[in-house]
Amino acid sequence: MRAPMTTKGAQRLRAELDELKSVKRPAIIEAIAEARAHGDLKENAEYHAAREQQSFIEGRIKQLEGELSHADVIDVSKLNAGDKVVFGATVTIADVETDEEKRYQIVGDLEADIKQGLIAISSPVARALIGKLEGDSVSIDAPAGTREYDIVSVEYIG
Repeated sequence: MRAPMTTKGAQRLRAELDELKSVKRPAIIEAIAEARAHGDLKENAEYHAAREQQSFIEGRIKQLEGELSHADVIDVSKLNAGDKVVFGATVTIADVETDEEKRYQIVGDLEADIKQGLIAISSPVARALIGKLEGDSVSIDAPAGTREYDIVSVEYIG
């Protein structure tokens, strides 16, 4: 199955991939060559650190290439789901008890970043919201217990 990803998320991951390939990979190759020039590799901490960093970079490059090649990139601004919550929706919810509002965009697993309000489609919050309509109430199981929220608005922002 192809994993969904927003256009913005795919662009961000491609930018990271380009940075890794064009800047970080050449820099680490140069650092390894420089460490090799210092002689005995067995006791050369700089060489071992550079090799470890190279391994991390190559692993991340493979991961990003794989994820991007199998992604189903969706242009959220072209979705026309009305006030129904589907992948890509930006949803504002209000806690029934406290009236505190939170705003999330439902995105692919790899592009999720809670600090930016981007929640993974596989997360409990997203699963509770998918398929609901603006004005609906939802129960979301949180570590502190089940919380009730009202869906204040559903938007599709590119």
